[in-house]
Amino acid sequence: MITVANLTKSYGGQVLYQNGSFFIGPGEKVGLVGPNGAGKTSLFRLITGEERPDSGSIDYAKSLRICYFSQNVGELKGRSALEEVIHGNPRLGFLKNEISKIEKALEDGEYSDELLEKLGDYQTEFEKLGGYDIEYQAAEVLTGLGILPEAHQRPVESFSGGWKMRIALAKVLAQKPEFILMDEPTNYLDVESIIWLENWLKNFKGSVFMTSHDRDFMNGLVKKVVEVNHKTITVYSGNYDFYEKEREIRREQLVASSERQQAMLQKEEEFIAKFAARASHAAQVQSRVKKLDKIERIEVMPEDQAINFEFPKPPRSGNDVVKMESVGKVYVTPEGSEKRVFSGVSGVVKRLERVAVVGVNGAGKSTLLKVIAGLIDSTEGKAEIGANVNVGYFSQYSMDVLNPQKTVFEEVRDRVKDKSDGFMRNLLAAFLFRGDDVDKKVSVLSGGEKSRLILATILTNPCNLLILDEPTNHLDIRSREVLVEALKAFEGTLLIVSHDRHFLKQLTTQVAEVNRGGVTFYPGSYNEYLHRVGGHP
Repeated sequence: MITVANLTKSYGGQVLYQNGSFFIGPGEKVGLVGPNGAGKTSLFRLITGEERPDSGSIDYAKSLRICYFSQNVGELKGRSALEEVIHGNPRLGFLKNEISKIEKALEDGEYSDELLEKLGDYQTEFEKLGGYDIEYQAAEVLTGLGILPEAHQRPVESFSGGWKMRIALAKVLAQKPEFILMDEPTNYLDVESIIWLENWLKNFKGSVFMTSHDRDFMNGLVKKVVEVNHKTITVYSGNYDFYEKEREIRREQLVASSERQQAMLQKEEEFIAKFAARASHAAQVQSRVKKLDKIERIEVMPEDQAINFEFPKPPRSGNDVVKMESVGKVYVTPEGSEKRVFSGVSGVVKRLERVAVVGVNGAGKSTLLKVIAGLIDSTEGKAEIGANVNVGYFSQYSMDVLNPQKTVFEEVRDRVKDKSDGFMRNLLAAFLFRGDDVDKKVSVLSGGEKSRLILATILTNPCNLLILDEPTNHLDIRSREVLVEALKAFEGTLLIVSHDRHFLKQLTTQVAEVNRGGVTFYPGSYNEYLHRVGGHP
């Protein structure tokens, strides 16, 4: 279907990949992995023709219908959500509008053979392109991604950024192309929508080439992994877990081969140095010099960096860390009406518990965490923090409080006055801000860098209650794994909202489900919770 052969691409003298090759066949689901900056997005843009390779080729049939979902959705406005999805195929959108115009003209008495002929041509093409099914498909996909039917006619500009991403994703899926490129499709989706998308893609007959930081999502879909890293493209035949294990095996084999080669080279070089000045060994020395010149050195690339830290030992809190009694929250909308988020929430979070707060987007998960953290007041009841509890709070919106004009070092220094510069630099280095990185302005940081910076500021204080709202957003899989291991070792209490199922499965001892205006507590792991609710949150 798509053949990439001997691909080479560079930017400003920096080589992304050299002579890379791989093939994606009909119906294959393939994952694309690699560290930030390795060239994953560039590979997508090369496939779509937005960029040109320095050398090599990307071949596929001209008739192949390709759709690309990227994180840059552009400006969406002027249509309803449903219309925006239907217009994902510009030709279909054009035909739909023209058919409507002609039908209205006929209703108004503007009758002519030419108009009727044009209407017939447009209707035939519209049907051939699946236009009469597109509205149903668009509605089905929007609903599956969490945008309910009552919101389908809302103007797209009334949706927040995360919901616009869902509309953009629905535009791609509803067209049912033969080949889909997807750049982080699970960002901004709740677990329910991720499960729906996973099932949709499993049943999709076409091919998929995607990046994702969601391990469970990748494992559930892909049967092949293409890695871009250290200027090379490498193919692994398996899911993400297989890729990770096989990659380590290949690296160990490469390291062993390199060590054997280095031992051989050292032996040969010692011989040359020892006998270089002896005429009786001149021929042997020259022979070995030529042999060494022809040997291709085995290069072992450095391992990719991941955040590396452990939480400081916190002071011991009381046994009752959070107590909630009939907690309720009501918001007043801009129109002046009241919207109830939840009510009657009662429960106790005990010391060392790890509680996953789950529910669909908009159910009130973040609101509940804010009430517990004391950032907003409850409308009814009370939520109290227990004795000797120090709260650390990370929000998916915490990045908004960063000062874009400050450097990384200044931002952390302003939040931590009692630590030495050496401590600060070691802390930032653990979160991959090394050398000149600490002098970067916050304004130029990526989403992942900002997330790491916020986590670093939380780490500077010995908290014994961590409230984490989507802490894995913008973190790659390796960094998520490091965060999981650090949280496992954390000697305090956790309240976590996350759409990463693998992340929750590793940590949870209790689940609090926010649903239908209330909260239900389920003792046990996240896996046990999924089993109780039939595999779907």
